[in-house]
Amino acid sequence: MAVTEITNLEFGKMVQAAADKLNQQADFINSLNVFPVPDGDTGTNMASSMASGAKYEREASSDKVGDLSAALAKGLLMGARGNSGVILSQIFRGFAKAVDGKDVLTAKDFVDAYANGAKVAYKAVMKPTEGTILTVVRESAQAGLNKIKESDDLLEIVHAIYEASQAALKKTPDLLPVLKEVGVVDSGGQGLVDVLEAFDESLSGKQVEKSADYQPDQAEVDEMVNAMDHQSVQGKLDPADIKYTYCTQMLVRIGKGKQVTKKFDYDTFYNYLAKLGDSLLVLNDDQVVRVHVHTEHPGKVLTWGQQFGDLQTIEIHNMVWQQEEIMENDDETAGESQEPTPVEKAKMAEQQDEQPDTAVIAVASGDGVIKLLKSLGVTNIISGGQTMNPSTQDIVDAINNSGAKQALVLPDNGNIFMTAEQAAEVVDIPTAVVHAKTIAQAMSALLEYNPEADLKTNQQNMEANLDSVASGEVTHAVRDTTIDGQDIKKDDYLGIVDGKIVETDPDLEKTAIEMVKKMLDEDSEIVTILYGEDGDEKTAEAIKAAVEEVDDELDVQIYDGGQPVYPYLISVE
Repeated sequence: MAVTEITNLEFGKMVQAAADKLNQQADFINSLNVFPVPDGDTGTNMASSMASGAKYEREASSDKVGDLSAALAKGLLMGARGNSGVILSQIFRGFAKAVDGKDVLTAKDFVDAYANGAKVAYKAVMKPTEGTILTVVRESAQAGLNKIKESDDLLEIVHAIYEASQAALKKTPDLLPVLKEVGVVDSGGQGLVDVLEAFDESLSGKQVEKSADYQPDQAEVDEMVNAMDHQSVQGKLDPADIKYTYCTQMLVRIGKGKQVTKKFDYDTFYNYLAKLGDSLLVLNDDQVVRVHVHTEHPGKVLTWGQQFGDLQTIEIHNMVWQQEEIMENDDETAGESQEPTPVEKAKMAEQQDEQPDTAVIAVASGDGVIKLLKSLGVTNIISGGQTMNPSTQDIVDAINNSGAKQALVLPDNGNIFMTAEQAAEVVDIPTAVVHAKTIAQAMSALLEYNPEADLKTNQQNMEANLDSVASGEVTHAVRDTTIDGQDIKKDDYLGIVDGKIVETDPDLEKTAIEMVKKMLDEDSEIVTILYGEDGDEKTAEAIKAAVEEVDDELDVQIYDGGQPVYPYLISVE
């Protein structure tokens, strides 16, 4: 049977299916990291980004797909983590722009919107690289444009887009040599393929399986229930306008109890309840199924549940009565003053006085690293870095809550650049991004910071200093591979200088020493060693001694950085 339009219900299911699929696939996508180091986070970033988008979509009160698409795009924007998450948000930003104001989506609407998403994503990247998620979105969008010429069946069209994305993904190693060398496809492209597969499965009626270890916890369930209730009962809504009186929730133990007459099947279970009301939410695993629905017949809901298992918990609320009480309470408190007390005013003034005109915000982890950055002028820290990329919302909150008139953001990780730039576009105060890729670069840039200079001058001066420092990282390999002409064995240590593996050895100390020797040249003056959670001061002193043997005039400084993932971070200036 052909499908010629996507309603709000279908769209919501597609979005949630994509969020579930990315959650399920996150570890696999992470494993496609080109470097065999324990910081692959593309899958985690895309899953977190899509989960934020799905949350915003669930909480939107409209039944128009155009409005739900805008909510999805906003959620992806604010929840975007890493470059992959930002690009995903841009795809759906373009999608949302193309369907603005539409109640439902026809096949042509969907195809045109997805194609616009591809265009917007390309524009968002300063130097688009083929063999990445951009190739996958462009070629799959073209497949949709081709298919719409011969069919208006969304089942055929979405499937054609999904199949084209698979074909494009398989080609990424041919377009990006480093992928072929390592023997993987592009991780961001894989994430988009998973999103499109979920869309295809959801629209065709296939149940998208969630990962065995994923079940929404009670907080997430409560959040979804609250979102459902918010859509039906808002603000000054007249109680007489509430369509369904009873908010009904139950938890059914599948297959347990004396009245079980049916074997649980999600579609059968869901479809009956969908006829009894709206705001339906059905979540299940192998043991239980949770239900939330607004209905006029709570008894029928409970009776239906008992045919599949016994009822563990039951909640029924009269929403008409609740809304009447809310309106009565609002009337009673409408005239109350919101003026802060004298003590509150004094605290607010004191806090305002403490804030600098310019907030210098850095992304970092490790107590020692944070102390070091603050000693160099950083005013605010966002916890994060490798494996813990902050979201757009995290950066926005740090900027807006700083109390400053303007802000400088140091991402300290190339995978956070696009997120920081996205945050700078939506915050309340002027904000500039200093494109420091590492902690070492951030430290060098901060030496050029002038509190008296304007935002643009500081940004320019700080970025001009980035190339004066070489950044070295020591970590361990998480798999066997060959890259940059080197055979790497799992659990060997790697010395990485400015993004290139220059040393590998089973011995940690030897790896660090050989790496730093390759970083030195005749202009080197200062070597800074930060040892992390998996490093120690004794080894750091051994590295220092080896460096001084090469050149005893070098100034070698050692700090306890406390950073995760990398036992040693070493910079040479």
